[in-house]
Amino acid sequence: MISQLRGILLEATMSQAVIDVGGVGYEVGISGTTAAALPQAGDEVRLYTRMRVSSDAVALFGFSSAAERSVFDRLVAVSGVGARLALSVLSTFSPDQLYTAVMAEDVKTMSKVPGVGKKTAQRLILELKSVFAHDRGLAAAATPLAGQMPLGTVAENTTALDDARAALLSMGFSPQETDLALNGLEATDGRAEDLLASALKRLGMGA
Repeated sequence: MISQLRGILLEATMSQAVIDVGGVGYEVGISGTTAAALPQAGDEVRLYTRMRVSSDAVALFGFSSAAERSVFDRLVAVSGVGARLALSVLSTFSPDQLYTAVMAEDVKTMSKVPGVGKKTAQRLILELKSVFAHDRGLAAAATPLAGQMPLGTVAENTTALDDARAALLSMGFSPQETDLALNGLEATDGRAEDLLASALKRLGMGA
């Protein structure tokens, strides 16, 4: 079982990365969240991994954090949820955001995942809630603090954020890529340029 890869990032998209480990290129499936956290091609990277073996394929999946890998394991343990759907969930929510949505039984929020309708969202919440209820790590990360913004919002200057988002969209990035790249960023002195530079670095386009 391969549980971790550490090597040089050769190339990456929003769903796949290739890592050179001792001269061997490992192709790993990734979520959009992990993609946004990757360094530039040519830099060293470490991913937590999980191998999935089926009757006709062996696939390796990589995650930027142990928490994301843990949530992936729990998602694929749900009947009818494969690796592709699990990565789609993790591309839409961080582990703590997913915890918040599940524990709040927020079907509307869960239904925002591409490919997840209302019935699937309800089933995911039902099957994950009892498991998440015993996860103290996720619970601590998801506990709202005084002044904390609601799930799915970004705490920075609204005008700067809007300008940076518009710039990324005009450069051809998808709305999902744009939101992932901007998530959690803060502008220095309200400058959209700072947000844009940081977002492009996350997307592998910065210096």
